[in-house]
Amino acid sequence: MRLQDKVAIITGGANGIGFEAARLFASEGAKVAIADFNREVGEQRAIELKSEGFDVSFVEVNVAERESVDAMVESVASQFGGIDILVNNAGITRDAMLSKMTSEQFQQVINVNLTGAFHCAQAVLPYLVEKGKGKIINTSSVSGAFGNVGQSNYAAAKSGLLGLTKTWAKELGRKGINVNAVAPGFTETAMVEEVPEKVIDQMIEQVPMGRLGRTTDIAQAYLYLASDESNYVNGHTLHVDGGIMM
Repeated sequence: MRLQDKVAIITGGANGIGFEAARLFASEGAKVAIADFNREVGEQRAIELKSEGFDVSFVEVNVAERESVDAMVESVASQFGGIDILVNNAGITRDAMLSKMTSEQFQQVINVNLTGAFHCAQAVLPYLVEKGKGKIINTSSVSGAFGNVGQSNYAAAKSGLLGLTKTWAKELGRKGINVNAVAPGFTETAMVEEVPEKVIDQMIEQVPMGRLGRTTDIAQAYLYLASDESNYVNGHTLHVDGGIMM
């Protein structure tokens, strides 16, 4: 039980990697708040995990709006008696080539993927400082490390998270708070399912391990960085991409 009695907020926890992490964290003893914009799916996910005997709740949030984030964090802290772990997993895509991307598409992705992480980290910080320890995990991407065609907005946001991770690690390390990032490669999620098969085959060709990542691969990385096993890991980006970034 590597997270026994720890309280974890996982944004974007209703689907994909976020939900896989919620299940894994709960199975390791954590009290998990599934924080998501999608109330209908989020509540269903929470009910599903509760039926398996896990201490899980759903809380609605729009990470792009600070008031929504503050209300979410306050609700979680009140229900569970504090906060120990934040996983900034929420993210969206609005892909388009530079010549066709609208300002609205660009800003939407920045607001959720980058500004949203800032909102959540700042909101949970007082609870972590009060305890003198805690873990913040930011979800970057292989796209943030070396860019990706048609993803100016997404790559910019995910690259920005790498800078935030290092900055927060330097600011918060002496307060006992570890800040790290996970950079998934091409992973089997709903986003990838919408990609044409030909493009998926091209993606797999870039991966030395010869397959797409699974949501469990990423969730396990979150678990390591959330656990006491990583207490001396700070400001690090863990690439979980099958070897693309070698």
